Amino acid sequence: MKAAVLREVRTPLQIEDVQIAKPGPHEVLIRTAAAGVCHSDLHFVEGSYPYRLPAVLGHESAGVVEQVGSEVRSVKPGDHVITCLSAFCGHCEYCLTGHMSLCTSPETRRGGEDEPRLSQGGAPVAQFVNLSSFAEQMLVHEHACVAIRKDIPLDRAALIGCGVITGVGAVIHTSHVRPGETVAVIGCGGVGLAAVNGAAIAGAGRIIAIDRVGSKLNLARHFGATDVVDASDGDPVAQVKEMTKGGVHHSFEAIGLKVTAEQAFAMLARGGVANIIGMIPVGVKIELHGADFLGEKRIQGSAMGSNRFPVDMPRLVDFYMTGKLKLDELISRRIKLEQVNEAFEEMKTGELARSVIVFDA
Repeated sequence: MKAAVLREVRTPLQIEDVQIAKPGPHEVLIRTAAAGVCHSDLHFVEGSYPYRLPAVLGHESAGVVEQVGSEVRSVKPGDHVITCLSAFCGHCEYCLTGHMSLCTSPETRRGGEDEPRLSQGGAPVAQFVNLSSFAEQMLVHEHACVAIRKDIPLDRAALIGCGVITGVGAVIHTSHVRPGETVAVIGCGGVGLAAVNGAAIAGAGRIIAIDRVGSKLNLARHFGATDVVDASDGDPVAQVKEMTKGGVHHSFEAIGLKVTAEQAFAMLARGGVANIIGMIPVGVKIELHGADFLGEKRIQGSAMGSNRFPVDMPRLVDFYMTGKLKLDELISRRIKLEQVNEAFEEMKTGELARSVIVFDA
């Protein structure tokens, strides 16, 4: 099969032939239909986060099941599925207490003595975060995908697999936004727009979108923002505090920068909670004012929207089909696998929401 392979950091991905193994007892072979090009992939291309190389990148995807292992019961050939990088074992402490997105059990991956899922000429190629969806096929653990209804276009469904579940889940699961509460979202890329949309679905009373790009702020209004703040036009913290007479109940940082993480905490009202969704580069530290903790302000991370994806993703599909979840507007461009490096270059400009790789049927 054709796949986009990262061989060295800070170099373009190479389109190469890669061999894919047959499904093991608990594995599923999927024909990839669509894969979103996510900023998280760019972090690994640029070396901000280390990873084994060579590797096939990609982790926001949907497709059609081709084969299943002998013990698989959750999906069958012909099913349309969304994948999720937070594969779960189902019986560790995290899974049994409802925190499936935190599961790190090695059971969902092949062992070092097993045949690798991906290879070239007998040499292993690393599978990226349980998926590797910049490829014509994916071989995943059965708990890394979920069957969905077949009337949603798979290029839209793919977006739910990372950006949408991350943004919506952070609002609903991680921070538990309640009707009438105030929300601020810093960064209106794909994840930030999903957080705005999630806040609207949750019934937030006021949703403030913050960005430096006017077109993204306009898009945020369409996704449910009641107010927008241009971060290039004065201190966004001061603007939010003035608009809300003291700060917001919930803030969501969807960029991954030191300064914006600190701003997310600074714009909270007493008792508020800041959620860091963006991937802050390894080694970067953030600074907070200790006195703010006397007002019971909190800051926390959110991993993949604290999802329970086998339940959440079919529900998000239903939200899209009834018009509550915006997916069409997230797609800036549909491209071929060979254009993946162009998508990364465009991403760096900060103008686009999402490019989606669409594979031929």
